[in-house]
Amino acid sequence: MGLGTGEIILIILVIMVVFGASRLPQLGDGLGRAIGSFKRALGSTNEIESSVKKAVREAGNSESQASAKPTDKAS
Repeated sequence: MGLGTGEIILIILVIMVVFGASRLPQLGDGLGRAIGSFKRALGSTNEIESSVKKAVREAGNSESQASAKPTDKAS
């Protein structure tokens, strides 16, 4: 139940009437920049999540190695 060709053409015509043909390249450029920055933000979020998961794994490994070593406690 997506948009058909007729609906897309109608939407484009309405946008041209509202904004004018001279402003369409500016609107497209702004939209492209917004989508690009959104994708970059999502990518950095994924990088942060992977870094946190890696740090948690490394912390878990170092704790298990530290608990496996005998400690010399002089009382």
